[in-house]
Amino acid sequence: MIGLFTAAEIRAAEAPLLAALPDGALMQRAATGLATVCLRLLGRSYGARVTALVGSGANGGDALFAGARLAARGTHVTAVLLAPARAHEAGLTAFRRAGGRTVALEAAGPVLDRTDLVLDGVVGIGGSGRLRPDAAALVDRAAAGPALMVAVDVPSGVDADTGAVDGAAFPATHTVTFGAVKAGLVVGEGRGSAGEVHLIDIGLDEHLPAPSAWQLADADAAARLPSPDADDDKYTQGVVGIVAGSATYPGAGVLCTGAALRTRPGLVRYAGTAADGVRAAWPEAIVTDGRPGDAGRVQAWVVGPGMGTDDDARSVLAEVLATDLPVLVDADALTMLAREPDLLRGRSGPTVLTPHDREFARFGYEVGPDRLGAARRLAADLGAVVLLKGEATVVADPGGAAFVNATGTPWLATAGTGDVLSGITGALLATGLPAVEAAAVAAHVHGRAGQVAAARGPFVAGDVVRHLPEAISRVRGARPDGLPDSGP
Repeated sequence: MIGLFTAAEIRAAEAPLLAALPDGALMQRAATGLATVCLRLLGRSYGARVTALVGSGANGGDALFAGARLAARGTHVTAVLLAPARAHEAGLTAFRRAGGRTVALEAAGPVLDRTDLVLDGVVGIGGSGRLRPDAAALVDRAAAGPALMVAVDVPSGVDADTGAVDGAAFPATHTVTFGAVKAGLVVGEGRGSAGEVHLIDIGLDEHLPAPSAWQLADADAAARLPSPDADDDKYTQGVVGIVAGSATYPGAGVLCTGAALRTRPGLVRYAGTAADGVRAAWPEAIVTDGRPGDAGRVQAWVVGPGMGTDDDARSVLAEVLATDLPVLVDADALTMLAREPDLLRGRSGPTVLTPHDREFARFGYEVGPDRLGAARRLAADLGAVVLLKGEATVVADPGGAAFVNATGTPWLATAGTGDVLSGITGALLATGLPAVEAAAVAAHVHGRAGQVAAARGPFVAGDVVRHLPEAISRVRGARPDGLPDSGP
């Protein structure tokens, strides 16, 4: 798993190294890694053109020292100094000695128009709030050109902790980050600004605290998706119960049941008024048109998608929440629960809530720019795991542990894909995984299935269900022809 850290945690980890190492040694490590990545991206050193946007402070120093290394390799490097009097002194000296040239802000336009790579050293992890107008204008001009856009540590304008962007931000195609992955690079608007993230080891590992936020890789998800063995039968792989859809709108029940079957094909029981539609679509499921208590024994429940919000639906929700089993609550059930949160408080079994932003707001909280913080607050308030949907889905438990999903795709923003996610999560809850891990793995698998489906063109939610076996095989290590390598 990839640990995610705040700026304060990284500064605290740097402190003992700064005290123990010669002055400037940590910056040299960062600059060497940065220059190495730039050379790899450029594909050559001699004759390439690089422009560094240099602010004051350590971030600008990183860019200048990296620029010096590139210039020494025959690269034409120009530094645009946003605050010449406050540029990093040692970095600027090294840069000029290596043959780099500097230009004032007013002369940057023509340089940016003919550069191959732009280095963003305007603001580092200590930056907050909006970029100053001159910096924002420079970023806009750089983005209009043809160059590779490489951010130094964190794209300027992105909050390193939350991913929030207030105004303009450097639109990186690549971010070279030092020591540890900052949470703001993978969540919120920061994810969209960071591009591909390259982590440079500068020796912080032994000084970092235990992460409170994580990002799963395929191998981490695969370890929580064990294959059946010779002693397994349909009951030992996890039995999940589904309450979703209605006689008039059976689609949610069909999608949710299908996703559960495709994720962990042990046994799936359905209870509800969409019974005829579910039975026709999935003869493998055990189906009743009665109440949850009529379905038979299960090890976890999914309740809510498409079930309505009338009195009958409310009584079904209360019946499921009264059990001591793991329960996933989605869609209509979230609407009812927001009206009566006491139905949830004090449950003995684990609960997973899966709101999108508008459903989240019904609980009296606005998501705002800090998605990790918002998910943690609601989880702590309700004593439940919260899966806050989005391109970078956030999962948080009541104790503050969190996961940020790396596999989301905008193509999943289509009707019914949330019902699919609920079915996947319910199937994993029934296997006995801790609720926060089940939700995080479900988001990862759901995203992979969306990527597989998108590779074939525009898709609907049913296509995600159909591609789940292929996606799970990919997560476990298979690489179907034509698909990219697995994620971070």
